[in-house]
Amino acid sequence: MIRAMVRRALVLTAAFVAGLAPVMCLGESSNRLPAKATKELPPELLSLLQQKQMPKHSPIVVRLFKEEAELEVWKQDTTGRFQILKTYPICRWSGDLGPKLYEGDRQAPEGFYTVTPELMNPNSSFYLSINLGYPNRFDKANNRDGSFLMIHGDCWSSGCYAMTDEQISEIYSLARDTFLGGRPSFQVQAYPFRLTPANLARHRNNPNLAFWKMLKIGNDHFETTQLEPKVDVCNRRYVFDAQPPPNSPHPLVFNASEKCPAFVVNPEIARRAREKNRIDELEYARLLEDNVPVAPIYSGLDGGMNKAFLARFPGRVTLAKVMPYASYLPQLPPIPWIDNDGSLTSKWFGASFSKPIVCDPARARFPSSRC
Repeated sequence: MIRAMVRRALVLTAAFVAGLAPVMCLGESSNRLPAKATKELPPELLSLLQQKQMPKHSPIVVRLFKEEAELEVWKQDTTGRFQILKTYPICRWSGDLGPKLYEGDRQAPEGFYTVTPELMNPNSSFYLSINLGYPNRFDKANNRDGSFLMIHGDCWSSGCYAMTDEQISEIYSLARDTFLGGRPSFQVQAYPFRLTPANLARHRNNPNLAFWKMLKIGNDHFETTQLEPKVDVCNRRYVFDAQPPPNSPHPLVFNASEKCPAFVVNPEIARRAREKNRIDELEYARLLEDNVPVAPIYSGLDGGMNKAFLARFPGRVTLAKVMPYASYLPQLPPIPWIDNDGSLTSKWFGASFSKPIVCDPARARFPSSRC
């Protein structure tokens, strides 16, 4: 009986993957369906799913943290909430803390990304790969470009999040199984570090701080509700869990580059996020008062690696091949949220966007067109 169920699952998996249009990974494309792309999850992971009451084909959310070099897979349980399933140490990520700005800067992306079946590549040059879908609507609205930014195997990275082959095999299978369950996509949340008051205080002088505090709003929505945040983009900014104002006769329509429509944030989500923000704000202020040490803006290294892999892969984190881009990030407009009907206030976050960021091509050693 069990063997028959396993055979049936493998047949369904093969049929599903056969229907995917595999994307090119660094120049390679193929219609072959290798066994690695249809491989079943290992028994210990299947047992963990059962223990955590997570259906095999339920949705997932992937969270990436550069500084900690960790990848988390969260999975929806039978209550409908997302819980942490497994944390994977990241074998290699490239660039520095901060978002990807343009092709060739070696930066691994930061932001909120949507992965659909066609972004799954079973024939990747790097064992298996999952394309993040960079640039997304936010990136395009802010004139950021790049291509083939992925989570993949082989522990080599040039703008990607690289895992070991064993790790990407599990992550790929978890993603594949969520599509088999009928889910059209899954969300990837990529962060510079865990967005705690302590980490934000350490990086308070970084010109990316405004961007990171914007990401924190979506992070807080997820962490306080265990629900995948609904992500929209308008006025070149991320907007989370927006809904029409009460008695609005029209549905919300967002244009990434244009002014935001009138909206409110889901009141229940806003209440939880606002309370977390209040506590975080008090802790952040205390840390600033204590003058906690400031992290360097530029590490001097090309990316990072979880300490679990340092002995196994010596020499793979080298001196950066690109210059720091600490002083030429474009200024972002103020956060558009209104302060009534349960929506999030912009008082704390809005202040961080008020200081202009000076573009200094000479210091950055990049063409002025990059500013």
